[in-house]
Amino acid sequence: MKAFKHIGIFLVAALLACSCGVSKVKEISLTSAGVAYIVPTSLRSMDGKLLLGINNPAMGLAVQEITGTIRYEDKPIAHFVTGSIELAPRCEQVYELPCTVTLADGASLLDVLVIASKQSLSGLKADIDVQGALKKNGVLRAPLKFRDLDLSQFTRK
Repeated sequence: MKAFKHIGIFLVAALLACSCGVSKVKEISLTSAGVAYIVPTSLRSMDGKLLLGINNPAMGLAVQEITGTIRYEDKPIAHFVTGSIELAPRCEQVYELPCTVTLADGASLLDVLVIASKQSLSGLKADIDVQGALKKNGVLRAPLKFRDLDLSQFTRK
């Protein structure tokens, strides 16, 4: 009976330790965003490399995929998807992340050029979904969703 009591205490302690780490996952934040390069692959898509500054106060996180939609004045302009990346535990770091961008239905290359000619991120917003796990084997999944992320906040001053 004492063995069950000790096992129970150990399990409660382990659960509390894990939940402390898991609760910090919600504190992960995007601190900067940029584009290293963009290469057109067709009239409706391009490949590129994003530069993302991420503050991760939690334990290490294996991100399998980041997907999202970029909107200009609430009109979808483009959809993007990235590859995987490993976030280092308890640090703030800039990560290079390859991605593929596809123009949204109803958006044209001319729309993108007009927005780019303004040389401002004002009016651009993004919805981003991050699929990741605290362990590489997929245990303790940690989906993160960012909605109405104002991209102008990442403009260098």
